[in-house]
Amino acid sequence: MDDRFTISLIVNNQYGVLNRIAGLFSKRCYNIDSLAVGETENPKISRMTIVSTGGEYIRTQIVRQLNKLHDVKHAIMLEEADSVSVEHLLIKLKTDGNGNSQITELLNRYGGKIMYIGDRFIIADLTGPTENINKFIVKCIPLGIIELCRSGSLSLSKNADDVLNINENI
Repeated sequence: MDDRFTISLIVNNQYGVLNRIAGLFSKRCYNIDSLAVGETENPKISRMTIVSTGGEYIRTQIVRQLNKLHDVKHAIMLEEADSVSVEHLLIKLKTDGNGNSQITELLNRYGGKIMYIGDRFIIADLTGPTENINKFIVKCIPLGIIELCRSGSLSLSKNADDVLNINENI
């Protein structure tokens, strides 16, 4: 059975690393459902979170292959129950000129906030688990979505033993 899974990586922060990692997925015909990467507290190192889909064999192979890449310092599988994952969403919604109570109520229910109010639209911001982001988007469809932008999943392990220690892996 193919299930979504999350991999967390510590990589060198230099040009070409993302291309080599994406190439590994591409060569093996694996899809990247979500990708988030950013510099860590150490500017020489980046943390990358990749969400993909596949069975146990694919999961194992991807982590093994990633750990063989020169610029990958450490790659681990993050189990859903043992990690915290969130996404970030910016969404532009139509306003009808009669107040924004429906949008405000929905944002309050999901913990979002208004970032900008235009003449005919509102830009809202929401951070939360992927399931909540998906539910929020579905509820916004009747309100009129003009456009949206969402990040990939950002994930950290709850287990102290799985910490991708940046200083030890330089």
